[in-house]
Formats: sequence, structure tokens, C-alpha cells
Amino acid sequence: MTYGVEKTDEEWLQELGPERYAILRKAATEAPGTGSLLYVDDKGTFTCGGCGQVLFTSEQKFDSGCGWPSFDACEPGSIIERPDNSLLQRRIEILCSKCGGHLGHVFPDGPTPTGLRYCVNSLSIDFDEAKN
Repeated sequence: MTYGVEKTDEEWLQELGPERYAILRKAATEAPGTGSLLYVDDKGTFTCGGCGQVLFTSEQKFDSGCGWPSFDACEPGSIIERPDNSLLQRRIEILCSKCGGHLGHVFPDGPTPTGLRYCVNSLSIDFDEAKN
């Protein structure tokens, strides 16, 4: 699949650094409870750490207790879903639709009316605080 933002592995590594590269480009996962954006409750938007595309808003974020930032919806067209059968389980991987960066997974067990829980690595996203 091709994306609007395409770079070589070397370019991604240079731009992202080793930790973010491992998550966004190699589908690694940060340890639960360690992400810097887990407890961010300010108003603003959450953007892709690879390309800056807006993925989620603070209104979509909730505390799921799972150890990673969780959202009950995404911005329309911002995420691509694909099956992930790694780790001997069936999951749905979520990727940025603009650069293909791995964000995490979406599960059908959310407590809000959407019934969804987008479970996202903090290192795969950035937070832009709303300006007053």
C-alpha cells in the first residue's frame, strides 16, 4: 500500500529516533503505564508522531485503565484498520492513513456508546494543546 508520506527506513529512523521508529515503523509496543500521554487531560488534538496528521481529539479520549492512551473514536479518514494475528490472537491493528505508521490496536470493548477502544502507544502520537 502507498501513503501520502513515503520515506526510506533510514529516513524514518533518522527523523524519529530508535524508540519511535520501533513503534511507528516496526509495530513495537511501549510498556503499559509508561507513556507520557497516558494521563493528559488537557483540551487539544492528538496527531501522528510520524507525519502530524490529526488522529484524535481530547473529547474522544477516556481512561480505560489498560495502561495506554485510549480513545472511543478517531477523526474521519485518519486511521486504517487491518487484521493482526500476531501473538496467537486476533486483533485489529490501527495505522495512520497518511504515513502508515503503527499506532496500536482497536478493540470492541469500549465503555462509551461507540463501543470502541482505540488503544494507542504514546510514542506513536503527539499532543497539541488547544489555543485559547
